Amino acid sequence: MTTKKAFASSGDLEQKKETLEVLADGVYAFTAEGDPNVGAIEAEDFLIAFEARATPKAASEWLNELRKHTTKPVKYLVLSHYHAVRVLGASAFSAESIITHENTRLLIEERGMDDWESEFRRMPRLFREPGGIPGLTHPDIVFNDRLEIPLGGLRGSLVLEYCGRGHTAGDICAWLPRHGILFTGDLVEAQAALYTGDAFHFDWSTTTLDKVKAYGAEVLVGGRGAVVHGRDRVDAAIEQSRTFLNTMIDQVGAVFNSQGTLKEAFVASHKSLAPQYGAWPIFEHCLPFDVQRLWDEFEGIEWPRIWTAERDQEVWAQLQG
Repeated sequence: MTTKKAFASSGDLEQKKETLEVLADGVYAFTAEGDPNVGAIEAEDFLIAFEARATPKAASEWLNELRKHTTKPVKYLVLSHYHAVRVLGASAFSAESIITHENTRLLIEERGMDDWESEFRRMPRLFREPGGIPGLTHPDIVFNDRLEIPLGGLRGSLVLEYCGRGHTAGDICAWLPRHGILFTGDLVEAQAALYTGDAFHFDWSTTTLDKVKAYGAEVLVGGRGAVVHGRDRVDAAIEQSRTFLNTMIDQVGAVFNSQGTLKEAFVASHKSLAPQYGAWPIFEHCLPFDVQRLWDEFEGIEWPRIWTAERDQEVWAQLQG
């Protein structure tokens, strides 16, 4: 008898161990065994927070740990992209300004409430005290290519940069040239499966990851997974993410071009990816949505379709049912 798989991550209710790592003087990463990573960078007299977590309660738990190291006020909250689990905790930071890419603002306006409901049902454990969310998170500073924030004194600058379409249409990286530290958001995962349900697979797997790799980072904080130290390991994490994408492109493309079915594309992708990635966080959760989005790209649907709670269930039933 086959056991029915719980929908997405709805069956994953075990709390993860959270770890604050000091990467350099005034540079922090907060990881949680494959849950979404967050970070912070100290300027001379203020803080820049990177990512917000899913609820104010979850964000406050991160801030409580950060406050053991610094009491500076949060001037800027930088959101690498739009997904509900990354942004809805923003109010906890009391930031002066929220910074995103222009495309992220467009995505919030286009699919904010649908994405909120979708992700809440997919990953309920991340939404600690969801009643505390005051509403959608809207940026007040947006940019298209590059934004540099001077940190003051001898701290150098934080460079926010758009590397191209990838995990979403609006992903940005945060780069600290003085330390060689790179925050990539979900453009790179370290030993965690990729979510590509809103992705641009062909851009991401080529020019976007090429640009991420060109930073030559010595330390990488990906969207999920442990912090990666050392240039060789950083490059390996980037290539691990590229291999995931290319394997999907090869498998889904072969089925699509032979006029097969979406289900056959999912089975082929699962078979090829599972030996390397199958035991990693959110692999089973992500893959149906990943394959559906890539199939859409092969069909010529350039802009990702909106995931609603109802569409989530339909795709899950078709591919993981």
